[in-house]
Amino acid sequence: MYLNKQITGYLERASWIRKMFEKGRELKQKYGQDRVYDFSLGNPDLPPPPGVITALGEVKERAKQPLGLGYMPNAGFPELRERLAAFLSKEQGVKFQAEDVVITCGAAGGINALLRALLEPGEEVVTFAPYFVEYGFYAENHQGKLRVVKTLEPDFALDMEGLARAISKQTRVVLINSPNNPSGQIISEEELGKISDVLTAKSKEIGHPIFLVADEPYRFLTYEGALVPSIFKFYPYSVVVSSFSKSLGLAGERIGYVAVNPQLENKEELVNGLILTNRILGFVNAPVIGQYLLLAALGEEVDKEIYYKRRRLMGEILEEAGLNFTWPGGGFYFFPQAPDREEGKFIDSLLAERVLAVPGTGFGYPGYVRFAFCVPEEVISRAREPILRAVERLS
Repeated sequence: MYLNKQITGYLERASWIRKMFEKGRELKQKYGQDRVYDFSLGNPDLPPPPGVITALGEVKERAKQPLGLGYMPNAGFPELRERLAAFLSKEQGVKFQAEDVVITCGAAGGINALLRALLEPGEEVVTFAPYFVEYGFYAENHQGKLRVVKTLEPDFALDMEGLARAISKQTRVVLINSPNNPSGQIISEEELGKISDVLTAKSKEIGHPIFLVADEPYRFLTYEGALVPSIFKFYPYSVVVSSFSKSLGLAGERIGYVAVNPQLENKEELVNGLILTNRILGFVNAPVIGQYLLLAALGEEVDKEIYYKRRRLMGEILEEAGLNFTWPGGGFYFFPQAPDREEGKFIDSLLAERVLAVPGTGFGYPGYVRFAFCVPEEVISRAREPILRAVERLS
């Protein structure tokens, strides 16, 4: 055997998202692309906005210049950090400076750099279920542990008493995701206020600050006038990590950032640590082409109206099927309860109709199933009858 025990174990319990992706590829090879309805992967399919396309042409000219695609400071191009700080000042309602922001290899790279900077071996990251499955790997990458607090049914409200019970002397980070993948729920101002109260009291009790980290790649995509409140207004030890994978259609380019609360005492220490961990983890710096694209297109977005239509269509199908679910306030996922909470049977019934979704167990929330509606409307429409049959089979 070549692999260490930890990686071997990871491979043996490969994520449900990856399993369903592989199953989808198998079905498409057997039946053809048009006869498989794949809602398993949150891979945004919308093309980037015009600014990105224009900037790609400009990158071609930059590449002809000496060092046009060379190294830059590990924290990112200074002009991009300045531009992003101004953008975040408007978005978050807090005044940022360039030195408060570090450009990273996507949100995933940002979270890993942050946890590497903050965690001592054995310390814990607390998050709410359902949660993005990679969070556990990210914590373990840096000798940490993930502790999970289940949200409350039926609408995935945060369990504040559960949060307080989960925090111990080993807690260093509380990691939230709003809008949430997979539930689509947005953490409200009231809930943020309560989180702040819990963390303030617990930080005092255990003798060190607990950081509140918000993972926000879906912030731009909300529905029916919903807004994502800023954590910076509620709690001083706060950090936002995000990316432009969804908002600019750049998932493969891996471009994101970490933004540290400008009001954080001795914030320079944390920022300098982030710049170092970004380098020593092997990221070195965020992709140069992605940084050029972001410089040109920051503030633009993909056509969100397409997601609005897809959400409405998918929700109507799930309602017609009689499934219990909460409409997502943001993002591009539905997370309905499986019939009789038998997610395994539901997944199998869907597969019999060549419909792919991901069981809630993969997100720490058994009894539910995730449908990603970042697929063309015609795919959703064609999936109507197969989904109805899959549910009917279990009745």
